[in-house]
Amino acid sequence: MRHVICALSLLLCLAPAIQAKTSLTLIIQFENRHSQESFDAMKSELQVLMKDVAIDWRLLEEMQAGESFPDLVVVKFKGACLMERLPSYLIDERGPLAFTHTAEGQVLPFSEVECDKVRQAIHSAMWGDEYKHADALLGRALGRVLAHELYHVLEHTKKHEKEGVNRSGLTGRQLISDRRP
Repeated sequence: MRHVICALSLLLCLAPAIQAKTSLTLIIQFENRHSQESFDAMKSELQVLMKDVAIDWRLLEEMQAGESFPDLVVVKFKGACLMERLPSYLIDERGPLAFTHTAEGQVLPFSEVECDKVRQAIHSAMWGDEYKHADALLGRALGRVLAHELYHVLEHTKKHEKEGVNRSGLTGRQLISDRRP
């Protein structure tokens, strides 16, 4: 009986440490239009991928002067973050879908996501009924791209992993697949 009480006492002492999540405030700025469905899907996907991080989402335009946060990342979404008919001009798919700023070799908590490139990448990977859920798939893709950039920020590294969302590149299909990379 004494062993059981000791084990339970130890478990109760460790419970806060086991359940403790890293807290992170994300300040989001959309340069152009975005769909609420994409935004909601992005938030959902990011929370699944970063289950050990409690994320407080804030839109830049709703911020109050004087607010401060201990752990903060600012993310700017460039281009149109909604799946609308793609323009007739071609978007250069080469290069990164997003990047995180660095200075003097240090990773900074400022990232940019290229929504137009993400849209183009997933549009070329979509087929059939997926077009009916295009904004949700865009949100899934944006969540995976954002998780990749947050990995750089939280781990303070420019390096990539060999597998998963933190590898150096994901295909359009991997960005929208039901199976997580």
